[in-house]
Order: sequence, then C-alpha cells, then structure tokens
Amino acid sequence: MEFKPGRIFLLRVPEGEDLLYFVNRFAEEKGIKTAIVKGIGSLRNPVVGYYSEETRGYKRIELVGTFELLTLLGNVSIKDGRPFAHLHVTLGNASGDVFGGHLMRGEVFVAELYVQELLGEPLVRKERGNNLSLWDEEPL
Repeated sequence: MEFKPGRIFLLRVPEGEDLLYFVNRFAEEKGIKTAIVKGIGSLRNPVVGYYSEETRGYKRIELVGTFELLTLLGNVSIKDGRPFAHLHVTLGNASGDVFGGHLMRGEVFVAELYVQELLGEPLVRKERGNNLSLWDEEPL
C-alpha cells in the first residue's frame, strides 16, 4: 500500500485519560482513518497483552503502579467503520525492569504523542480466524 503524508500532530494527553481510548477518540474527532502513532511518557496501572498463537487470544498482563512509557508505537486503521488504534508499548519500572506488549489499557500520568496522518486508501481491519489483519492475504 502507498500513502502520502497528511497532517502531523504533536500533543499532550491529559492526565487521567485512558491512552488507548484517547487515541481512538482523537482520530475520530480529527477524521483520521490511517496514521502512525508514537509516544513517550508514563502510565498508571497499565494492562498489556501478549498474543498466544496456541490459544489464538491475548494473555492479559496487569501491571500495578506507575511505569515509564519508554516507547509507544502503532497505527490507526478502520475497524467496524471507526478509527481503531493498535498500539504496542515498552514500559519500565523504578527498578529498571522492562515490560511490553499490546496496549489494552493505561491511565496517563503524562504522555506526549506524535500522530502522522497517512492519506490514501484507508487501512481496514478484517477478521482472519480469531485474529484481525490489515491484509486479505499474507503481505509480501
């Protein structure tokens, strides 16, 4: 797929917001159908997921406390006619331990986001078995 760059947003997420919910709402309010999302900051009591090929589902990993959001990387596509953020995070605690996975929930203490809109045919998530994919077939 080929895209042209659209609008670029740099923003701070308000404290107390759920980061995933915020990105979805922001994309919907701005009419963003496809985008790249990056970020840094810190999250309280985040929940990340690890996708299991065996069970074809996510294992939830609930973390307690405040974690440094070392990296956030993902995209926005369309699922069921609405913007859908698919975000992965790397999180660190005060001891220097690192955790990561698919972001399922995380209350923002502080977060700064970079959102790069992509213009072209929107990415649309489709069911493939028990998984969602951006492609009808395997990508090249």
